Amino acid sequence: MFGNARLHAFRRRLHEVIFEADTPAGKTFDVALIITILASVGAVMLESIASFRAAHGAALRFAEWGFTLLFTLEYLLRLWTVGRPLRYATSFFGIVDLLAILPTYLSILLPGAQYFLVIRLLRVLRVFRVLKLAQYLIEADELRRALRASRRKIIVFLVAVLTLNVILGSLMYLVEGAENGFTSIPRSIYWSIVTLTTVGYGDISPRTNLGQALASFIMIIGYAIIAVPTGIVTAEMTWTRRRPVSTQVCPQCAAEGHDPDAVFCKRCGARL
Repeated sequence: MFGNARLHAFRRRLHEVIFEADTPAGKTFDVALIITILASVGAVMLESIASFRAAHGAALRFAEWGFTLLFTLEYLLRLWTVGRPLRYATSFFGIVDLLAILPTYLSILLPGAQYFLVIRLLRVLRVFRVLKLAQYLIEADELRRALRASRRKIIVFLVAVLTLNVILGSLMYLVEGAENGFTSIPRSIYWSIVTLTTVGYGDISPRTNLGQALASFIMIIGYAIIAVPTGIVTAEMTWTRRRPVSTQVCPQCAAEGHDPDAVFCKRCGARL
């Protein structure tokens, strides 16, 4: 009984260090973690430089495995210290933490997979909690709510744009034909998407007068279309009610973004 109590107290203390940033130990841990993440991402970037890899390849690989083993231990400790490991594992940061260590192990079977380790940079988002920048959490929560509220409108907008591209691409295929580079309807749709989004690679271009007139029309409506999703999200952000959030993390599922006066977790109902 006494041993179980000590183990429970140790897990709770370790949870405060790993997940919380309100204590000196927790803040020190998170700052050290962020520095380690930046160092590991820097090592991956240096390894992608051929000359640097040729001169220091062995050292970079050793550092990569060292960082991966360290992050693996940290990930396992995070799963062990939360009351509901599956909840944390399927959360945003849980998935990011897992993806931060998988590429190195996959590189054993798939050479080159280790370059996906740059995803570790997403873990630096924890800096908002480390520095107690609660106002940034408020803005992030406001943006998340606006995107969620406008997702149906954006989906309808994307379907309409895709339909428009299919029609315009097919029309351009009939106007220009294979002799001018529009060899198929899918390729013509690709050209329509590139033109409508004002990217304009220039690998395909209309040659006939009618085709150039149609291209000019697509370019003009492209500018109008770009403003639509921005307006949708902005309108939702205008109506979104701003509310303060705390930096406290649930000890059971590791959920964040609770109200400052919350007593229970909004996701799993555990006491905070």
